[in-house]
Amino acid sequence: MRLEEFWGVGPKTRETLVDALGRERAIQAIESGDVRTLADAGLARGRATRILRRATDSAGMDVLATSDARSAYKELLDLAVDHAVTQRAADRIRVLTPLESRAAMETRLDDVLAARDAWDALDDADRETVLAAYERYDDREGSERAAVEAALALLEAGVDSGPFAAIADLERARLEAAAEALAALDGGRVQSGADEELDRLRDVLGAVEDMDADALALIDDLRSEGVRDVEGFRQAFEDHLLSETDVTIDRVRDAMPADATDATDFVGGTLRTLRSDLTAAVDEREETVAGELQDTLADARDAVDRAVEAVDEIALQLSLARFALAYDCTRPTFVEGDQAAVSVVNARNLMLAARDEESVQPVTYALGEHDVVSVPDDVNAVPGEQRVSVLTGANSGGKTTLLETLCQVVLLATMGLPVPADRAEVTPVDSLVFHRRHASFNAGVLESTLRSIVPPLSSGGRTLMLVDEFEAITEPGSAADLLHGLVTLTVDREALGVFVTHLADDLEPLPPEARVDGIFAEGLDPDLELRVDYQPRFDTVGRSTPEFIVSRLVANAGDRRERAGFETLAAAVGDEVVQRTLADAQWSAEE
Repeated sequence: MRLEEFWGVGPKTRETLVDALGRERAIQAIESGDVRTLADAGLARGRATRILRRATDSAGMDVLATSDARSAYKELLDLAVDHAVTQRAADRIRVLTPLESRAAMETRLDDVLAARDAWDALDDADRETVLAAYERYDDREGSERAAVEAALALLEAGVDSGPFAAIADLERARLEAAAEALAALDGGRVQSGADEELDRLRDVLGAVEDMDADALALIDDLRSEGVRDVEGFRQAFEDHLLSETDVTIDRVRDAMPADATDATDFVGGTLRTLRSDLTAAVDEREETVAGELQDTLADARDAVDRAVEAVDEIALQLSLARFALAYDCTRPTFVEGDQAAVSVVNARNLMLAARDEESVQPVTYALGEHDVVSVPDDVNAVPGEQRVSVLTGANSGGKTTLLETLCQVVLLATMGLPVPADRAEVTPVDSLVFHRRHASFNAGVLESTLRSIVPPLSSGGRTLMLVDEFEAITEPGSAADLLHGLVTLTVDREALGVFVTHLADDLEPLPPEARVDGIFAEGLDPDLELRVDYQPRFDTVGRSTPEFIVSRLVANAGDRRERAGFETLAAAVGDEVVQRTLADAQWSAEE
């Protein structure tokens, strides 16, 4: 296979990878989803991630039919990465993509939920032990030694259920021997402490090298002790070597030159010969020790390979488990065959929850042939089984947030991950069309938007349309006509869809297979902030609430003239409504 056959690998990228890794290793790194190796080879991490997403599951990425869908996908991955226990796990999360088959989704869900339950069952001390093991693993950059030591730490902690079962049957004795061998060979050289004789020879060599570096000073020291004749100098030098180093007397005498012309020649010749002899001895001993250590690793190779794979896989599953626990995620139910549905019960928007989980109002919503049978007490009805809805209602009422929440649930489910809802049903789709509100009022934006959202709907596959305020990109009259056409096309193609708009009245009559839902504002709170019930009401048109906004502007006016201007607007929307809104807010504050 040629490197250029991978998506995103052109001549320049190929040259970078081949120069750093070689062709075979580069291909292996791409096929195994190894972001770190590609980044270390010189690719920008973001580019490496994009290449690997396409390499591991190009069809999965094709589900993301619009730039907003891809943006929502990346936002979810960023949230999950925040819970990664290692950098390698973070890299692997970044290349997760929507999966093509329900079997693959169910398998990943099984793994993640088992990991979630296992992690949740650990006490705080065991969790700290596991995280500390993975912190050391990261500090050593995920090396074989780091993986083996992490496996031993997990074995020591006694964790053996869920994802930890992968290490439960590893041979501890072989791993311990391998850990010692890997530590001894760390950096490509036999490390200090691995062998007493090698350490002794290195110490002797070091002492001799120090003497050789300052041989003239040594000669002066010996002469200052009163040594004058040749034999006396020879003996004093020999005694000095024996007392200051661990060199043997035989090695010293064998190194002394017989034909030295003076003291300098004698000392220098002796020390040079000792250095050469000791260097050879060190090399020979190191080769012997390294061979023994390599033999130990060869004997433990299977255990080491299994430990490396297990530690890496456990890190991924634990990272996803921590993400699922952080947002109280649950297993979705998949709806396939002739039926189609997207439904959520008490779903939470993850972007809001990441900022302030306590302030998030859960919502219940459903499209298609769903099983939602109960709704919050103040909601007028259970959602119908229409596959298409038009969502209307208050400004800042959470309509866009609901679209994002549905997008998040569908994306997570199709990636085989738990979803942030008490219960959810999802039909895996071939195309996810998510369009956020873009306030750019020109023909170019309209054309590019239609080019991005219509072809997936017309392609014949299963499509989910999540379109927010389409009217923001063209004039209201044309927007209503085009939006009506999009709703009709969505119905005709038997797709699922939610269309957020303020033009509900202009869309009548809608196809009977589509319904209109509404979100309602309830007034101002004591701080004059808009109070909204984010839970939609079904088959009910929601209304914008300019009177609440004008009421707040009147109350917060900075001077008399400003207040007079806003009071003119209050008269336009209804003085009585504005005054009642302000009175209700004041009453709430006094309570």
